[in-house]
Amino acid sequence: MTYALECEALNKRYGTRSALTNLTVHFEQGRIIGLLGPNGSGKTTLLKLAAGLLVPSGGSIRVVGHEPGAETKGMVAYLPDRMALPAYMRTADVMDFYRDFFADFDTEKAKSMLADLGIGPKDKIGAMSKGTREKLQLVLTMSRAAKLYLLDEPIGGVDPAAREYILNTIIRNYSEDATLILSTHLIEDIEKILDDVVFLQNGQVSIAQSVDSVREEYGKSVDAVFREVFRC
Repeated sequence: MTYALECEALNKRYGTRSALTNLTVHFEQGRIIGLLGPNGSGKTTLLKLAAGLLVPSGGSIRVVGHEPGAETKGMVAYLPDRMALPAYMRTADVMDFYRDFFADFDTEKAKSMLADLGIGPKDKIGAMSKGTREKLQLVLTMSRAAKLYLLDEPIGGVDPAAREYILNTIIRNYSEDATLILSTHLIEDIEKILDDVVFLQNGQVSIAQSVDSVREEYGKSVDAVFREVFRC
């Protein structure tokens, strides 16, 4: 079996605090996977490690068979949970930046999606609403032909009316042999597009199964299982 992301006894510490502890989990290639858990469970840390933005404190992590680094930068498309682009830039500037920086960036695809969302080339990032900035970042990310997409809260600040379009955008704009890992708290909204789920709790895996097997085993939706497992 081919894995897009493999973690073996993976550890990440920030000073004395452990974000991930002996995490062992495999993400199968060609799947849409929900990375689920409460705040502080280690989701963002895991995505940043896979994107090569953090270095493990112990254990190993491999992206399409390689340790995260220069070789994997062109394989991974990462959407952070916060705006990572300068407020002074305009949409057209950002498009130029992505086209220069990523060889797999499809400018025409990005233009089409931005037009659908009503985002113009002269629109300034600093003048955009939080939801519009998130839409822009998502379009930029999904306009790449990556092997692994890492989306951290892609619909958290988007109004409900736009979520359906964004989820359809995600489905339409990644190839079937790629893998998409999506971290979110809005499980009910995204459950219908997921193949598998991984529940993180205190930096460790509590559930890692296909969506169908979760429903069959627990007799309820993934959202309902999540609420039960992480009930306060």
